[in-house]
Amino acid sequence: MADEYLGPRHGPLYNMSALGFTPGEMVVVTGAASGIGKATALCAAKAGLAVAAWDMDGPGAQATVDEITSGGGQAYAITVDVFDNAQVDRAWQETLAHGPCLYLVNNAGPRSVSQGPFTGHLLDAVGSMEAVATRWLDHCGDVASSLVNISSIAGNLQGSGKTVSAFYPAAKAGIAGLTRHLATKFDGRPRANAVAPGITITPRIEPMLASPAMQDLAARVPVGRLGFPEDMAHAVLFLLSPAAAYINGVVLPVDGGVTLN
Repeated sequence: MADEYLGPRHGPLYNMSALGFTPGEMVVVTGAASGIGKATALCAAKAGLAVAAWDMDGPGAQATVDEITSGGGQAYAITVDVFDNAQVDRAWQETLAHGPCLYLVNNAGPRSVSQGPFTGHLLDAVGSMEAVATRWLDHCGDVASSLVNISSIAGNLQGSGKTVSAFYPAAKAGIAGLTRHLATKFDGRPRANAVAPGITITPRIEPMLASPAMQDLAARVPVGRLGFPEDMAHAVLFLLSPAAAYINGVVLPVDGGVTLN
């Protein structure tokens, strides 16, 4: 039964350049070395945006950038641990040397099964997104257009008590709350929305795909498969874009309908 869920890792990556982006506008994508972050960086570049690929995995971020630039896109690799405020400050300085940043995708966070102090992981997961967003607004508040935080169905639509550590649903619910706060704090500029992925095949998830609990969850997805990173990237780019100009404060489940079961 495990093989049923160990098939394709990726889906198609569509060109979303018709959503109103101006070519060359910059987006920061945190956690861009792999998974949802990498797919989002690639999708953003395909839409014509310049991508600042942030990740604590410097070579991984560079590999994402190399893939973008080899296809004619514009991208910069920034090595940064978003849990360290001093590194975040430095990363913004490095990024803004390439120009103003209109868009932000807050994706990086602790692994869902990370062990250790509950409060520490909670602070890392929610506090890092608040810090990255706050410093973005400090530097780019006059041009900031929209941001998308990556939340989860865990903590918002599911408890996920059998598959993740306790901090994770608490943190993802906190990220949803932070998103709504940012959506209203500055009178809707920038707009702030969140994507809440369901089970998505990323390098972090792959080791757990064969577990009975994960297979049980996967079998209940109405569309008949697990999520691909590209599924999440498309939702992120739409919410980020001018085409979504009247969408603000939304936490959008992208889960194949699993939370309806």
